[in-house]
Amino acid sequence: MSGFKTFLFRGNLVELAVAFVVGAAFAGLVKDFANSFITPLIALLGGKPDYTGLSVTIDGTAFPYGIFVTSAIAFTITAVIVYFLVVLPTTKLIERMDRGREATERECPQCLGEIPIKASRCRHCTAEVAPTAEAPV
Repeated sequence: MSGFKTFLFRGNLVELAVAFVVGAAFAGLVKDFANSFITPLIALLGGKPDYTGLSVTIDGTAFPYGIFVTSAIAFTITAVIVYFLVVLPTTKLIERMDRGREATERECPQCLGEIPIKASRCRHCTAEVAPTAEAPV
């Protein structure tokens, strides 16, 4: 039982659980944003925003493709919102924070693998490379 307890309270599992809960809450927030603001805008521009009632019947069997269309629109809206409100600002922030940091690795001229700047041999292809004392320009 102690091994199971250790597994449950291992850092990665707890972080994953927290990320899942925060992600679910964020997904709800984005869904509500889309339903409150984006879907009415689509309704203003193109008519009815809910396509779940659309279907086609073949030999008496209904294929409700409108459910998929509505879900695809919701997914696209969610992906765009997440990209522009989370991914893009986070990427810009990380780039800004890494701007002054010195490079610690360089490309091997033979295999193009990343190797330490001061290395004299590539760890990937074992080619001899000239060590440099400073970062390449």
